[in-house]
Amino acid sequence: IRYQDQPYKIIVADYHPGQGKMGGVNHLRLKNLATGTFWEHSLRADLKVEELPVERQTLEFLYEDGGTCFFMNPQTYDQLEVVSKVIGEQAKFLETGMQLPVEFVDGRAISVVFPDHVEVKIADTAPPVHTQGDSTWKSARLGNSVEVMVPPFVKTGDTIRLSVADLRYMDRVKAKGA
Repeated sequence: IRYQDQPYKIIVADYHPGQGKMGGVNHLRLKNLATGTFWEHSLRADLKVEELPVERQTLEFLYEDGGTCFFMNPQTYDQLEVVSKVIGEQAKFLETGMQLPVEFVDGRAISVVFPDHVEVKIADTAPPVHTQGDSTWKSARLGNSVEVMVPPFVKTGDTIRLSVADLRYMDRVKAKGA
């Protein structure tokens, strides 16, 4: 949307109905597409905002260099630069050859759409612990140097499924042919 002459992406939107003569309110968590900052704001439900047209293209990730990620359009072979700040923390999960949808507004990349979960390999963690009734989790480092919390039975070299949005462990991936 465009609000107060600034482009924003709506991250979370909650509608709260009003009571009596008081109208409803939309509580929004917005990301400013120009600055990358987040903003929480309440808007009257009857307030009109400009909806920006979003174009989506599937691009192939090539490499990252100095805070800039380079993508290529597989049909035209055109290369495109996207600042890592636009991608956010999820940039750590980019792998060469990965094809991802990239959203554009006014010809400028505003976000890279990641899958809900990824499969990643554990690079380092404490040895597995097998105890009854112990539900404590332990820290594990992934191949991309991201630290996550995993159950005690996970060991170094295991492949796990991880939620990209909140870095939450989902499950352990079974080995092929097992």
